[in-house]
Amino acid sequence: MSDFEVSPTGGNKGNANLIYILYLVSIIVGITSIIGVVMAYLNKGEADEVTKSHYINQIHIFWKGLLYGLVSTFLIALVIGIPMLIATLVWYIVRCIKGMNELSKGNPYPNPQSWLL
Repeated sequence: MSDFEVSPTGGNKGNANLIYILYLVSIIVGITSIIGVVMAYLNKGEADEVTKSHYINQIHIFWKGLLYGLVSTFLIALVIGIPMLIATLVWYIVRCIKGMNELSKGNPYPNPQSWLL
């Protein structure tokens, strides 16, 4: 079965991988992360356990990234916001790439609700 076929249990690794790609593209385009998080919410209920852990991770990446970004933006006036924005961007990219790597191996995302990596 290829990565883009729907498994009998409803897990769709192709959709989960597409969401990671949408998240990474959102660094340039912006709006694609909103499309990604909606897809993650819609597919989470039907997914197998491995793919569900990735959808949970993607939902957490979206909301925590948004929170980190907003806090960092408000702290720009105190100068600490710029390094925090850079750290948020690095966190976002690493979390997406780590998720894509685990998904390609067929592994669940380890601790998808973590606030760190």
